[in-house]
Formats: sequence, structure tokens, C-alpha cells
Amino acid sequence: MKFDKKFVMKTVTVIMAVTVVVIAIYIMVNKMGLIPGLDFGAGAYYYVDIPDFEKIVDQGAYQTEVPVWVHVVLFFAWGWLMWRLWAWIDRH
Repeated sequence: MKFDKKFVMKTVTVIMAVTVVVIAIYIMVNKMGLIPGLDFGAGAYYYVDIPDFEKIVDQGAYQTEVPVWVHVVLFFAWGWLMWRLWAWIDRH
């Protein structure tokens, strides 16, 4: 019996896709991840929709001495790096 890599990869892909869909349906049916008493449906992850969200989250949870411009530069550097990686992958 010959090992067929394409068949194995297609089988694994189908199994993973079905698994993800089943888990997503399970999470939606059981309303997991929602804040009790605040049922906003599919938009529940948009924090601006939740009344008094500031009171739910500790505002002082993230503190840093790194200036904002460093975060911005790192964000754009990461974006540029990923763009170059994608271009390299696309060429090969």
C-alpha cells in the first residue's frame, strides 16, 4: 500500500473543518462566552455595546512605561514583516 500524502492532507483538512464547525455550533447553542444578563447576540464581543463596560474591566490592569509611539512602531514593523513573509511565500 502506497502512502498518498495528498489524500492524507485532504482527510485531515476535512476532519479539522468538521470539528471546528461542530465546536462553533456547540459554543453558540450553549451561549458560552456571554456575560450573564447581557445578551447582545452575535455582537456581544463588541465591548462598546455593553453598558458600563468600564465598571466590568479593571482599567489599571495594563500599565507600562513604554511610550505609545514604540507600540505603534512595533505594530507597523510586525505588519511589514508579515507582508514581506507573505510575499516571499507567494514567490516560492
